[in-house]
Amino acid sequence: MSDVRPFRALRPRPDLAARVAAPPYDVINSDEAREMAKGNEISFLHVNKPEIDLPPDVSLYDDRVYAMGVKNLRAFMAEGVFVREADPRFYVYQQRMGDHVQAGIVGAASCQEYADGLIKRHEFTRKDKEDDRTRHTHELNANAGPVFLTYRKCAEIDSVVNAIRAGKPLYDFVAPDGIGHTVWTVPPQQTATLQKALAAVRALYVADGHHRAASAARVGLERKAANRHHRGDEPYNYFLAVLFPHDQLRIMDYNRVVKDLNGLGPDQFLAKIGEKFAVTKASEPRPDAAHRFGMYLGGTWYRLEAKAGTFPAGDPVRSLDVAILQENLLSPILGIADPRTDKRIDFVGGIRGLAELEKRVKEGWGVAFALYPTSLEQLMSVADAGLVMPPKSTWFEPKLRSGLLVRTLDTW
Repeated sequence: MSDVRPFRALRPRPDLAARVAAPPYDVINSDEAREMAKGNEISFLHVNKPEIDLPPDVSLYDDRVYAMGVKNLRAFMAEGVFVREADPRFYVYQQRMGDHVQAGIVGAASCQEYADGLIKRHEFTRKDKEDDRTRHTHELNANAGPVFLTYRKCAEIDSVVNAIRAGKPLYDFVAPDGIGHTVWTVPPQQTATLQKALAAVRALYVADGHHRAASAARVGLERKAANRHHRGDEPYNYFLAVLFPHDQLRIMDYNRVVKDLNGLGPDQFLAKIGEKFAVTKASEPRPDAAHRFGMYLGGTWYRLEAKAGTFPAGDPVRSLDVAILQENLLSPILGIADPRTDKRIDFVGGIRGLAELEKRVKEGWGVAFALYPTSLEQLMSVADAGLVMPPKSTWFEPKLRSGLLVRTLDTW
């Protein structure tokens, strides 16, 4: 069972939505956010990356940063940039990226179900990042950015969502990056039907936004512990989420670049790789199937194919391509024991294309690897087993915009 509820959103006026909407806080750095918000005083970046309104030498975790986020959100409310929905509602949020379209339901998901493992995750979180968003949420008294959840597709939910998409949208615009964003309000007469259908969903999965999910759940549980009269139906027990059926989502490749060859010459390096992989020069650098990899070395693309018996095919984690590459090449040959902390490795989302890998190597990096994308079925299998994926296993596109729908923690 999945406990997902409608809520009274704080949302921008329709004529301002395109200017307010901003990328998630964690996909751009502070300098990029400053540039993106330049000349736009109502960009939601002033709320979810409030350091842009302070001198660049101020720490991201300085008290002034959190205070600035609160100040900016309150100003948006006071100045009428944001309005409060009259009644609790669900919303449908559609994104279009080229020919790819995905439509999800915006609602409030349960912090307790997250804590109990009914909302399943597949990644570890970093304490510093989780602490930051926990404080940000506490001080804003709001979920500023939605968590990206998925579930195994359900025909009944699809039917309701498709009927709503046939109506007039609340928001409909194309962002500067070319991604289309359309939001519909779910009419009251369909709210109960949708909530009942969602309740029948056996499990939800965190697709993207593990730090947002972990911090939002922490806020709810911390407020529960501090409330002697806690009942369980308080707004703080839930967090903002967008729920997409799994068959509509697209995971892109998440690629790797390494600074050097760990003291090896190119011929030695290729010989060592050949112990676990079949190595051939590639006319097409992009991997076309699981367990195949593209490698850019010395101006040449190679195809690597993992040899049979070099990985446990029945293991949901160690059979992932990211794990095969890590265990059979990055760690034993290139000396990257912990990709979370090793400064010699970097990760490149597939949205940047393989040209970015070539560019990095030409700029001085030693070698680049192109991976075949992890599938949704693999992600859910790992989560169902209570396991976690290696770091940087999935890259979802398009990203959800922040600021279109905000959920305060004291209002249903």
